[in-house]
Amino acid sequence: MSQYLLSVPHNSDEEPTMETMDPAELEAAMAATGAILEELTSTGAFVFAGGLMPPSSAITVDNTGESLSTVNGPFVEAPEYLGGFWVIDVADEQTALDWAARASKALGGRIEVSAFQVPPGD
Repeated sequence: MSQYLLSVPHNSDEEPTMETMDPAELEAAMAATGAILEELTSTGAFVFAGGLMPPSSAITVDNTGESLSTVNGPFVEAPEYLGGFWVIDVADEQTALDWAARASKALGGRIEVSAFQVPPGD
């Protein structure tokens, strides 16, 4: 089994949150993702998932220099950001891609699939 991150990109210009979404759209999205989570759980592939607040709410911590620096806002400005994710544990990349296709359909948006690194010898 291998673990994969299924990430949900969002447009940085929009910064959607559950509080700002249309209630009907939020309900539909929660139902669609809930169904996928139920199936992921029933197959044993679900590890964990989460939705993230927009980058404007981030705090960047840098303790690499002489003094600690904390700055409100994201470290990198980008046209898109990580809005949410699932971590799944599946047999192979194709299975991860199949789950991503279902998630993309449910959410009506793109899903990026990335494998976690495995230390040599594991």
